[in-house]
Amino acid sequence: MLTEERKAIILNEVNSRGSVTLGDLTAILGVSDSTIRRDVIELSREGRLLKVRGGAMRLELSQGHDDTAILGREASHKNQKIKIAEYAASLILPGEYVFIDAGSTTGFMIGFIKERKAIYVTNSVSHAADLVHNHFKVFLIGGEMRENTDVIVGADAILHIQKYNFNRGFFGTNGIDEKLGFTTNDVREALIKRVAMENTTSGKKFVLADKGKFGLKSAVTFADLNGVTVLTDGYPGDRYRMLTDIKVV
Repeated sequence: MLTEERKAIILNEVNSRGSVTLGDLTAILGVSDSTIRRDVIELSREGRLLKVRGGAMRLELSQGHDDTAILGREASHKNQKIKIAEYAASLILPGEYVFIDAGSTTGFMIGFIKERKAIYVTNSVSHAADLVHNHFKVFLIGGEMRENTDVIVGADAILHIQKYNFNRGFFGTNGIDEKLGFTTNDVREALIKRVAMENTTSGKKFVLADKGKFGLKSAVTFADLNGVTVLTDGYPGDRYRMLTDIKVV
């Protein structure tokens, strides 16, 4: 089957059903996961659907989707996230061990990464698959896969991460609060983020967050504001400048 034929079938499924998983598309088309993933990425770049972790979504359904669900997390502030991700990818140097956290903004990084002499470690199955597809050397953290997502969590994952000393780490967050610090909505993911950040070289810890994340708070804190550089798309105000390093890109 030609690429354009596959794309047409994918679009038909997404537009008729609203959202569809990569597994569904693999079963329908009878091709490999990597082929489906590549087609979905191309369709997303063409602006014909929304690529989300684990599948794809019809564009007009992306607004107002629950942030805790797997589908729709990439919809919010997409252009800002892409800009931040592109800058973050440019920071990676040869020979580094780089941790890439699960999340939509960190996921956008992968399309911009150029450094092939670095080694990449992630707890996101989809991030790992995208990195491998782009011919980078990647290690996927082992452990329990969180329900309804492709994120690896749990005690085994923490033990795995503790073996590494990361030269550079890129992290996502649900909110940035003056008192609570960096927060997320799942305690298991928070523990992974915390350990990975603790095992990352001082001065090389980056949180990727659009300006809208400032002032928001979620249930679990995974890091204080001190000692972290926030890569963002807009200046959040002097009160945050006093608490953490901020780089507007």
